[in-house]
Amino acid sequence: MKTNGATLTGKLLTAIGVVFVSTLAARGADNPTAFQLVREGDRYVGVQCRDKVVQIRSERSFGSLHPNIWYVLYHDPTAALKVTQVKFGAGKMLEVRRPLRLLEPLTGGDLPLDSEKLKFDSDEAINTALKEPLLENVKVTATQLKLERMGEEAGGVEGHGGPGDAVWKIRLWAKRVGEASRSTDGSTDIGEIWVSATDAKVVKVDVHPGRLS
Repeated sequence: MKTNGATLTGKLLTAIGVVFVSTLAARGADNPTAFQLVREGDRYVGVQCRDKVVQIRSERSFGSLHPNIWYVLYHDPTAALKVTQVKFGAGKMLEVRRPLRLLEPLTGGDLPLDSEKLKFDSDEAINTALKEPLLENVKVTATQLKLERMGEEAGGVEGHGGPGDAVWKIRLWAKRVGEASRSTDGSTDIGEIWVSATDAKVVKVDVHPGRLS
C-alpha cells in the first residue's frame, strides 16, 4: 500500500507540475517577445522574406511594461517597396500587408538587419532601460519599442555602436505627480532610451523625469 500511495502521490505531483508549466506557457504565449514573433511571422511570409527583418515596432503598452501589439517588417524583394509587414496582437497574427514606405528605400531602411547581431530581445532591452539611474525614483507605467538600424546622425552616440547597427528605441511613460496628467491613464511621456540589440549597452538617454513634477 505504501508503494501504491507513493506512486499515486508521484503521479499527482507530476500532473500538477504539467498543469503549472502549461499555465506559464499559456501566459507567455499571450505576450511573446519581439524575436519570438519574428519566428512566428516566418510562417506567414514567403521564403524570400524569412528571417530578413527590416524593422520591429510596437504600439504603446497598456497594463504592462511589455507591449502586446507588434509589427514585424521583413525585406521582400518581390514587393514594390521591398517590405512585407506582419501585425500581431497578443501573440496572434492579425494582418499581413505591404506597407507604404516611401523614404526608406532611399535611406537604406528597406534592407534587412544583420541577424547575427540581434542578440538581445525586447524584454531584455526594457529591463536594461529601466536600470538607468535617472529612472531610480520614477514609476514607469508603459513602453513603446522600435528596433531599427541606427542612422548616420546617431553613429557612435556615447561611444557605442555606429551607423547600420541595430538599436532598440524605447519610449517611456511614467506616473505624473500632482497636477492632472497629459494622458487619460494618468501617465506622461518622459522620453526615450536607446539600447543596443548587439551588446545590450545603453546607446542614448533622452529622458526627462522633470515632466512628472
